[in-house]
Amino acid sequence: MTKIAVIGAGNMGEALVAGLLADGAATPADLWTTDVDGERLSALRTRYGIRVGSDNQEAGTWADVLVLAVKPQTMNQVLEGLKDILPEHTLIISVATGIPIARIAAALGGNRKLVRVMTNTPVLVRAGASALAISPLVSSEDRTLAIRIFEAVGTVILVEEHLMDAVTGLSGSGPAYIFQVIEALADGGVKMGLPREIALSLASQTVFGAAKLQLETKEHPGRLKDKVASPGGTTIAGLYALEAGGVRAAFMAAVEAATKRAEELGRQ
Repeated sequence: MTKIAVIGAGNMGEALVAGLLADGAATPADLWTTDVDGERLSALRTRYGIRVGSDNQEAGTWADVLVLAVKPQTMNQVLEGLKDILPEHTLIISVATGIPIARIAAALGGNRKLVRVMTNTPVLVRAGASALAISPLVSSEDRTLAIRIFEAVGTVILVEEHLMDAVTGLSGSGPAYIFQVIEALADGGVKMGLPREIALSLASQTVFGAAKLQLETKEHPGRLKDKVASPGGTTIAGLYALEAGGVRAAFMAAVEAATKRAEELGRQ
């Protein structure tokens, strides 16, 4: 089996470990997670039976695949500790926001097999949307392996690296936008007399069901919307209120603003 080391035992690191194990893509013996938080590592070892530790270099030399699941502000320090010890065959996958492949390669001292990933928080429930940018040195076999790892926690698409900031603005930040939609729908239900718990349950299931319907039918959202909105009915009245409130433009502006911020972070 492929040996996978995950540097960083935060939510993203744990989500990958849990997903790989649940999907059967790895066994506990295939996984090694490192972090500076000893209590966190102890919890992961108890929960999943995997190997844990604080030595990134030891894990890095052991692994066939090294996943960098650390915060962007700590990436330089992590790469500095790894640059002289990683075998050439190691496939390196970064899930750090805003850090280009070229910067990671330079920090590691040369040409490396690198994959840059922008994913999102629904990986915690194995429903993530992960976009992968593949460097030229990555073989077709390693590309398939990288895709397999992230398919264990959701859906995978391949993109050119220059599109990563737009991916960040859309699907990376997108769950937060949808959480606001769910909250607002629930608030609307409460305003009209529904108990809070019922309103929230209906709002969440409605968002989930609508997304599932689009994904499975592949129909354009506009056509699906038209199927709900009958002439002179309740839905078209609600849609008119949304249009009057500029909701469509607000979502487009949110994606644009988040994309620009991702670009700024990448230049820092």
